[in-house]
Amino acid sequence: MNYLQVTEYEQFGLEAATDVAWVNAASSVMDAHCRRSTLGVAQFQERLRIMGGRNTVRVTYLPLAVVAPATTSVVSARGRYTMPRRGEWVFSEMTSEIAYAFGLPGTWTNLNSADLEVCAESGEITLPVNALGLGFSEIELIYMAGLDPLPNVVKAACAQLVKNAQATPALNVKMGRLDRMRMDYFSDTLVDASVRSMLAPFVAQKVG
Repeated sequence: MNYLQVTEYEQFGLEAATDVAWVNAASSVMDAHCRRSTLGVAQFQERLRIMGGRNTVRVTYLPLAVVAPATTSVVSARGRYTMPRRGEWVFSEMTSEIAYAFGLPGTWTNLNSADLEVCAESGEITLPVNALGLGFSEIELIYMAGLDPLPNVVKAACAQLVKNAQATPALNVKMGRLDRMRMDYFSDTLVDASVRSMLAPFVAQKVG
C-alpha cells in the first residue's frame, strides 16, 4: 500500500514528477519499521495469554477498526477456560464440582464478539465472565485494525523517507530498478529521528 498519492506529492514537499517507485519503496520501509503488514485496515490474528486474576487482554495492532456492516472490530474469538485453584472461584466453591463434571476447565469455547468490551484506541478487550465464574487462561482473536483514512502525519513520514532516500548516494540508481531494491538495508539512514517520531504511535507493541 502506498501512503502517498501522486496528487499529494507537492502538498508534502515532493516534486510532482517523483517516480512512484520511490513512494512504493518508502511505504515498504514504513511497514517494516512499524512491524506490520500495512498501516491501512487489515485483519490480524493473535493468541494471547491472560494473567491470573484478570479478565482483559490487549492486542498488538492499533487502532482497532470497525468495517461495515460489522458493529465491532472483533471478527471472531474463542477462549480456553482456566483451571482455578481453591479459593479462586468467583461465586462459590460448589460451582467447581459442576465445572469439572462438564469438563470445562482447559477446554476451548467460542465467544460472541458482541459480548466483548472493546477499546479501539488502547486495544484493551474485556472478556465476559462464565456463568460458573470460570475465567480464561488464553484467548484467540481475529480482529480488524488499521488507519482509515490515513492521517497526514503518515503521509508526511512517507514524503520524508523519499527525501532521505533521494539524498542517500547509495540509492541514486535508475528509477526502473528502484522498485526491485531492498531499501530496508538502508533503514538506519532513511528512518531518521523525525520519521521515527512521526511513526511512533503506529509501531506494533506486543504487551505482555
